[in-house]
Amino acid sequence: MLEEWDPLRERKLFEKVLSAGIELKPGDRVRLCPRARADIFDMALAGKIATIASIEQDYENRIHVAVTVDDDPGNDLGKDGKPGHRFFFALDEVEVVEREAK
Repeated sequence: MLEEWDPLRERKLFEKVLSAGIELKPGDRVRLCPRARADIFDMALAGKIATIASIEQDYENRIHVAVTVDDDPGNDLGKDGKPGHRFFFALDEVEVVEREAK
């Protein structure tokens, strides 16, 4: 009997990652800088401030950050992993917003 494939079970998540010498982790606030301008979302989200929800590796071994856009009224849906309110960007497409000193 074949076992049913569950892509979420095989999903690789990271606690943190280095990008250009800067550590990124869930909860960090970033500015979105889409490079490809592949679709309308790239243009609409360019320059927006977002929060990293997770850091994930895709099935081609590329690492992406999943973000929720801070001014999205439905960003709570993105935090719950719902589509349409969670967006994926390559590491070089986000810039850390200056962290507050604690």
